[in-house]
Amino acid sequence: MNTTQMSQWRGQFGREYTQRNSLTLEQLDALYRRNYGLSRKELNQRFLAHVPRNARILEVGCNIGMQLSMLWDLGFHSLSGIEIQHDALKRAKFRVPEILLAEASALEIPFADRSFDLVFTSGVLIHIAPDDLQRVMYEIYRCSKKFIWGFEYHSPELVGVDYRGSADLLWKMNYAQAFLDEFDDLRLLRCEHLSYLDNPNIDCMFLMEKSASAANS
Repeated sequence: MNTTQMSQWRGQFGREYTQRNSLTLEQLDALYRRNYGLSRKELNQRFLAHVPRNARILEVGCNIGMQLSMLWDLGFHSLSGIEIQHDALKRAKFRVPEILLAEASALEIPFADRSFDLVFTSGVLIHIAPDDLQRVMYEIYRCSKKFIWGFEYHSPELVGVDYRGSADLLWKMNYAQAFLDEFDDLRLLRCEHLSYLDNPNIDCMFLMEKSASAANS
């Protein structure tokens, strides 16, 4: 399967994105502090406090592995990631050789149902075309045994955003609510809207849990 967005992220556009956003963990935390007044590490600790350290975790759209590296440092060592951009994946494998990584799309996650205790995205759903979002959410839901965790741009309504001159590569909406509307057995454990310190935009981090019956089915 191939889409307009997949073609862009696999090509030069995606390689340039990776180059611009290749940060150390210290630089990533500093960026979050500038944007929101707190670090990504603080957010991770807040949202994952009750997730066992031996939880099997999958990141969908891991790019060069920054978020996975941060989770590794927090003591989560049963980690996996998928990434559509070949060059980013090569860099991720060099950066986090201990982590299982695969070149794959969010539209077709190459793992069995309920393979992971937690599946997450960070700035990935925003790049999924609205017509494809339901399928991606299903794939995330399918692969998760218990938790779905996300960090995405937020808007009460679906809004397309011009991104580096392209009108079909970035959207923002209420992604947490989209999951809840799609899957009746999900419940929201935690949700925080994070306002930028220097502009009116808002991001959202959310953590959801499948019902016990869904997790065990």
